[in-house]
Amino acid sequence: MSRTLRIGSRGSQLALWQANHIAQLLRNLGHTVEVEIIKTTGDRLQEAAFRAAHPEAVDGKGIFIKEIEEALAAGAVDLAVHSLKDLPTELAAEFTVGAVPSRVDARDALLTVGGKKLEDLPQGARVGTTSPRRQSQLLAMRNDLRFIEMRGNVDTRIRKLVEGQAEAIVLAAAGLERLGLTAHITHKFEVTEICPAPGQGALGIECRVNDVEMRGILAHLEDAATRYAVTAERAGLAALGGGCAVPIGIYCERAAGGYVLYGSRQTAQGLKRAEVAVGEYVTAEVAGRTIAAEMA
Repeated sequence: MSRTLRIGSRGSQLALWQANHIAQLLRNLGHTVEVEIIKTTGDRLQEAAFRAAHPEAVDGKGIFIKEIEEALAAGAVDLAVHSLKDLPTELAAEFTVGAVPSRVDARDALLTVGGKKLEDLPQGARVGTTSPRRQSQLLAMRNDLRFIEMRGNVDTRIRKLVEGQAEAIVLAAAGLERLGLTAHITHKFEVTEICPAPGQGALGIECRVNDVEMRGILAHLEDAATRYAVTAERAGLAALGGGCAVPIGIYCERAAGGYVLYGSRQTAQGLKRAEVAVGEYVTAEVAGRTIAAEMA
């Protein structure tokens, strides 16, 4: 086909890796693809001056996609590649997730200097993470930990760790592996230790609902098992009324005869965990609502 496919992407190292990865998959299918960098509110929030001037944006949903969706709606780009965990559970009616490719490692990873594990960290150790989900589950393992704000791209956070600004940081294993920044990983938390964010480790390729041609192209990148899992996770999050700033973890994986879902949620009474198995013919939406009911 003669149409050039334009991918809208954030300019971070990880976002560009993801966009270029999908671009190459599309080129392998015979398409011409370009990647266009778009600066988002989430990127600007890394700048202290912008955070101070716009405190209302810090907890907003979709802060990493707003400007990209505006370009998509205007026809300036044809598709966008997101970390699925950054996508709101409900998209505007004009957009859809046209494809969910095969997922990679969804777990969270502990990074330290000198090979220290969580149990080796000193009393009152500083851990760099702003995620309430990670904080609540880390405290369940060690209630003496202190958390410090750690913003910036993946390589920036690792540099801050090496400089001694924290004794440890926690990041998604998927991003570290995609960028080849695994040297300081000392532990990957099992999903029963730190339950991942819904959609973690998966990519969502967003396009316009009415772009039938684009949706047909993206269908070649779809992985059915990953689509089921992330749909269930996001349905569970929606049922609990959560977003990316809420301390909720949900993870779904294929199992014999169906799927198993794991969940964690911080409540006023403490950390609540759940695990449920669903059969092959249970829809992803019902599976998600089932794990949500267990944590309600």
